[in-house]
Amino acid sequence: MLGTYGLPTDVDAAPEWQSELLDLDAYLARIGYTGPRTPTVDTLHGVLRAHMGAITFENIDIALGRPVSIDLARIQDKLVRQGRGGYCYENNLLFAAALDRLGFPVTRLLARIRQGETRRRFRSHTVLLVRADDRVWLADAGYGYSGLMQALPLESGARAETGDWTWRLVADGPDWIVQIPHEDPAAAAAGAWYDMYAFRQEPQYRIDFEAAHYLSSTKPGSPFVGQVIAQRQEEKQRLLLLDKQLERRFPDGTAEVLRLSAADTVQVLRDAFGIALTDEDSRALLQFFAAK
Repeated sequence: MLGTYGLPTDVDAAPEWQSELLDLDAYLARIGYTGPRTPTVDTLHGVLRAHMGAITFENIDIALGRPVSIDLARIQDKLVRQGRGGYCYENNLLFAAALDRLGFPVTRLLARIRQGETRRRFRSHTVLLVRADDRVWLADAGYGYSGLMQALPLESGARAETGDWTWRLVADGPDWIVQIPHEDPAAAAAGAWYDMYAFRQEPQYRIDFEAAHYLSSTKPGSPFVGQVIAQRQEEKQRLLLLDKQLERRFPDGTAEVLRLSAADTVQVLRDAFGIALTDEDSRALLQFFAAK
């Protein structure tokens, strides 16, 4: 059930989300989470952190022109059983199903990516509002690079810190904006913040997710179409792979950029991003890079 302004008040048992199909034990084993299963904020932080550490943001299937489903059974097979990653719809719908099964009230939302800009884009990102310990929290397992490593309370000015990374949530009228300190060292030293994305407390339904997923995964010009992307937020570094270029960014604002061969890129996807690639996946990726 939803309370005022779309805030979650009870476990969402709507059949459209298919949460009953999730093998919770297999999911928790996949992410290496062995902690309590009670719906407390400590559990929320723990499961989110474990998910971020185990399941990479990646769009390999989209880049290769393969169909990508957001049916939970297909997501579970790919991300849990096959050891693959996925992009935001796959990651957050899987994470939300696990939270449903753990007894958390969850509201699924769509957000507008900003990437430091204020121009209005269509709602292409997914986020979750989760009730735990009598507060509402923002949780997001699907952003990848610079993604939240712990939940943020839904309060303007709220901050979360993991290692040397910081995130902030601010209210701007009806919009909630997730920010990180600006990645330009001079701007960061001046106290500037970088807008990652904005969302409103307007619950979205499966049909909304289907439409946004379709555009994100098929529309020419979408950043996920026609190029391989893998992203990972870690405690000591952020990793961003764009085709055959790997960027490592560190908390002090420094970065390393490496140009890779096609073969090295496939190996980096396995080793640095922890993606279980089959021989067929590897061959398809090598052919993809050879054709670019």
